[in-house]
Amino acid sequence: MNQSTEAAAIDGERVEFDSLQGAAPAAGGEVNLDMILDVPVTLAMEVGRTRISIRNLLQLNQGSVVELDRAAGEPLDVFVNGTLVAHGEVVVINEKFGIRLTDVISPAERVRKLR
Repeated sequence: MNQSTEAAAIDGERVEFDSLQGAAPAAGGEVNLDMILDVPVTLAMEVGRTRISIRNLLQLNQGSVVELDRAAGEPLDVFVNGTLVAHGEVVVINEKFGIRLTDVISPAERVRKLR
Protein backbone atom coordinates (compact mmCIF):
# COMPACT_ATOMS: atom_id res chain seq x y z
CA MET A 1 0.00 0.00 0.00
CA ASN A 2 1.36 3.44 -0.90
CA GLN A 3 0.90 6.66 1.02
CA SER A 4 -1.84 7.95 -1.30
CA THR A 5 -4.36 5.25 -0.33
CA GLU A 6 -6.50 4.82 2.74
CA ALA A 7 -7.59 1.50 4.22
CA ALA A 8 -10.78 0.48 6.01
CA ALA A 9 -12.00 -2.78 7.51
CA ILE A 10 -15.42 -4.03 6.38
CA ASP A 11 -16.69 -7.34 7.81
CA GLY A 12 -13.16 -8.28 8.75
CA GLU A 13 -11.78 -7.72 5.23
CA ARG A 14 -9.28 -5.01 4.44
CA VAL A 15 -10.43 -2.66 1.67
CA GLU A 16 -8.22 -0.04 0.01
CA PHE A 17 -9.46 3.19 -1.53
CA ASP A 18 -7.54 5.33 -3.98
CA SER A 19 -6.82 8.85 -2.87
CA LEU A 20 -9.15 11.58 -4.10
CA GLN A 21 -6.45 13.59 -5.81
CA GLY A 22 -7.96 15.71 -8.58
CA ALA A 23 -11.46 15.38 -7.13
CA ALA A 24 -13.85 18.33 -6.99
CA PRO A 25 -12.79 20.97 -4.45
CA ALA A 26 -14.67 21.54 -1.24
CA ALA A 27 -17.42 24.14 -1.01
CA GLY A 28 -16.16 27.59 -1.85
CA GLY A 29 -13.40 26.27 -4.14
CA GLU A 30 -13.20 26.86 -7.88
CA VAL A 31 -14.81 24.22 -10.12
CA ASN A 32 -13.56 23.50 -13.66
CA LEU A 33 -16.60 22.94 -15.89
CA ASP A 34 -14.63 22.49 -19.13
CA MET A 35 -15.30 18.73 -19.17
CA ILE A 36 -19.08 19.12 -19.41
CA LEU A 37 -19.49 22.27 -21.49
CA ASP A 38 -20.11 20.29 -24.72
CA VAL A 39 -22.56 17.77 -23.23
CA PRO A 40 -25.89 18.15 -25.08
CA VAL A 41 -29.07 18.71 -23.06
CA THR A 42 -32.71 18.95 -24.11
CA LEU A 43 -34.30 22.37 -23.64
CA ALA A 44 -38.11 22.42 -23.79
CA MET A 45 -40.72 25.15 -23.29
CA GLU A 46 -44.17 24.22 -22.05
CA VAL A 47 -47.18 26.39 -22.82
CA GLY A 48 -49.51 24.30 -20.68
CA ARG A 49 -50.99 20.85 -20.06
CA THR A 50 -54.32 19.13 -20.05
CA ARG A 51 -55.71 15.65 -19.45
CA ILE A 52 -58.20 14.12 -21.86
CA SER A 53 -59.62 10.66 -22.33
CA ILE A 54 -58.46 8.42 -25.15
CA ARG A 55 -61.99 8.74 -26.62
CA ASN A 56 -61.60 12.53 -26.87
CA LEU A 57 -58.02 12.20 -28.12
CA LEU A 58 -59.17 9.99 -30.99
CA GLN A 59 -61.83 12.56 -31.94
CA LEU A 60 -59.26 15.33 -32.48
CA ASN A 61 -58.76 16.44 -36.05
CA GLN A 62 -57.51 19.45 -37.98
CA GLY A 63 -59.02 22.60 -36.48
CA SER A 64 -59.75 21.04 -33.06
CA VAL A 65 -59.01 23.26 -30.07
CA VAL A 66 -57.54 21.77 -26.89
CA GLU A 67 -57.93 23.90 -23.76
CA LEU A 68 -54.80 24.09 -21.60
CA ASP A 69 -54.43 24.68 -17.87
CA ARG A 70 -52.84 28.12 -18.34
CA ALA A 71 -54.40 31.50 -18.89
CA ALA A 72 -53.25 33.69 -21.77
CA GLY A 73 -50.33 35.84 -20.68
CA GLU A 74 -49.06 33.44 -18.01
CA PRO A 75 -45.35 32.61 -18.25
CA LEU A 76 -44.17 29.45 -19.99
CA ASP A 77 -42.15 26.82 -18.13
CA VAL A 78 -38.60 26.17 -19.34
CA PHE A 79 -37.25 22.66 -18.74
CA VAL A 80 -33.74 21.25 -19.17
CA ASN A 81 -33.75 17.45 -19.36
CA GLY A 82 -37.17 17.44 -17.72
CA THR A 83 -36.21 19.71 -14.79
CA LEU A 84 -37.90 23.10 -14.41
CA VAL A 85 -35.16 25.76 -14.57
CA ALA A 86 -36.96 28.98 -15.52
CA HIS A 87 -40.13 30.79 -16.59
CA GLY A 88 -40.39 33.03 -19.61
CA GLU A 89 -42.48 34.73 -22.27
CA VAL A 90 -42.71 34.15 -26.00
CA VAL A 91 -40.94 36.64 -28.28
CA VAL A 92 -40.50 36.83 -32.05
CA ILE A 93 -36.99 37.49 -33.35
CA ASN A 94 -36.30 37.60 -37.10
CA GLU A 95 -39.61 35.84 -37.80
CA LYS A 96 -38.73 32.97 -35.42
CA PHE A 97 -40.18 32.23 -32.01
CA GLY A 98 -37.96 32.58 -28.96
CA ILE A 99 -38.37 32.88 -25.22
CA ARG A 100 -37.30 35.70 -22.92
CA LEU A 101 -36.49 34.36 -19.47
CA THR A 102 -38.37 36.27 -16.80
CA ASP A 103 -37.50 34.14 -13.76
CA VAL A 104 -34.69 31.61 -13.29
CA ILE A 105 -35.12 28.96 -10.59
CA SER A 106 -32.19 29.01 -8.14
CA PRO A 107 -29.97 25.91 -7.98
CA ALA A 108 -30.94 25.45 -4.32
CA GLU A 109 -34.65 25.44 -5.24
CA ARG A 110 -34.05 22.91 -8.06
CA VAL A 111 -32.24 20.57 -5.66
CA ARG A 112 -35.04 20.97 -3.09
CA LYS A 113 -37.64 19.94 -5.69
CA LEU A 114 -35.68 16.76 -6.51
CA ARG A 115 -36.19 15.41 -2.99
